[in-house]
Amino acid sequence: MNTKILNIQEEMANTISNRLPERNLGIANKKTFMPKEKTTLEIIKVISNGRDRTNILRKPEQRTIAFLVQHIPNWISSDMLTGVGIFGNFIVFLSFFLAAYFNQNFLLLGPAGFLISWFGDSLDGRIAYYRNKARKWYGFALDLTTDWIGTILIGLGFILYVDQKFTWIGYTFIVLYGWELLTTVMRYKITGKYSIDSGLFGPTEVRIIIAAILIMEVIITGSINYFGIVADAGLLISNILSFKQLLIQADKLDENDKR
Repeated sequence: MNTKILNIQEEMANTISNRLPERNLGIANKKTFMPKEKTTLEIIKVISNGRDRTNILRKPEQRTIAFLVQHIPNWISSDMLTGVGIFGNFIVFLSFFLAAYFNQNFLLLGPAGFLISWFGDSLDGRIAYYRNKARKWYGFALDLTTDWIGTILIGLGFILYVDQKFTWIGYTFIVLYGWELLTTVMRYKITGKYSIDSGLFGPTEVRIIIAAILIMEVIITGSINYFGIVADAGLLISNILSFKQLLIQADKLDENDKR
């Protein structure tokens, strides 16, 4: 009797021990299905939807934006980022104001303001596309309006800082950048393509140039006046070339309509 019980226990133990490796093997070979992560190029394609870029820094800029959209917390919305962009432009205005009435070194706040402005302005619409929450026409209207507000703040800040005889540079900057925004709207109407760049120069390049001018002004007082003239001249030439190209495209559409 005892022998039978021992034999039964021994058989059960062997059965269990033989099955364990199979179960372990099954667990080891079991495939875990994880969602496939998008590559940087795939993310760039998603966030570039609805916007053509032609600026010099577009490739490193797009890669940077593709990295950032993946790490921004979900509680930060597109509208919040738009507010961040406006706040950055206000810091630029404040840097001019403080430099004019207190100390010239406050101009060094300007580059920090431009960085904040770039962060908010570049990511607000792109993160909406990344999260599949894009509002095309809402974003289009908001983007142009906030760009215009930022331009006015920068231009007014410049006017406050410089000598009276150079204030025309600030007014010219506001007018010329307004012209660029108008060209952007006309280009979208005529070609169906929304591009915030004027040839090789876009908002990012403009921010970098103005930030460099502010730093140079701290080093060489008065240089901002002459660099401002050069910047306005460059913006004028860029606008003329963009407008000329737009007229050529418009003329081709008119010819096609006649056929």
